[in-house]
Amino acid sequence: MSGDTTVQLIWFAAAFAMVLSALVARRIKLADGVKMALAWVAIFGLVFLAIWTFQTARGG
Repeated sequence: MSGDTTVQLIWFAAAFAMVLSALVARRIKLADGVKMALAWVAIFGLVFLAIWTFQTARGG
């Protein structure tokens, strides 16, 4: 595993922990928590897709 991969893995784990802690702290119903979690997954997925598309378009 390279240094860049390690940093990306740590960043993803920290982002996931922050989202999960926000959901737990609000003490919401399970169904609402699942909806919010899916929304966060979609947001992060779209951001990663946008970054990957931009990097691919630039030739990197």
